[in-house]
Amino acid sequence: MLGLRAISRITAPLARPLAGRRFVSVWAIVECHGRSSGRLYRVPVAVVRTADGFVIPIPFGDGTQWVKNVLAEGRCRLRWRGRDVDLVRPTVVDRAEGTAAFNRVERAILRPIRIERFLRLREDALTAQPG
Repeated sequence: MLGLRAISRITAPLARPLAGRRFVSVWAIVECHGRSSGRLYRVPVAVVRTADGFVIPIPFGDGTQWVKNVLAEGRCRLRWRGRDVDLVRPTVVDRAEGTAAFNRVERAILRPIRIERFLRLREDALTAQPG
């Protein structure tokens, strides 16, 4: 049976060219700055849209560098469906709250992966664009 890291090595090359594209809603690109370097990082992630923002599964836990960067900065930009969305108020949430954002089919896919942490982000009301 393949582990989560092995699955990630297989899916990451597939996700990277599709993430953030207009007709692909499952993958996006998180843009965040390094805590020490200030360097801009672009990380492909799976996302789900919520009424006020997005929820992102964190398969390798909240110690992941891009998650630490987003939490430290308190914001990030998400390239999703061909547009940039500014997000604020990042919060790490548990499995129950994180999976509640997903539909029944998506939850069934997430269940065997056993992701325990999710990043909840809210759309920045100051920069939100209609539609």
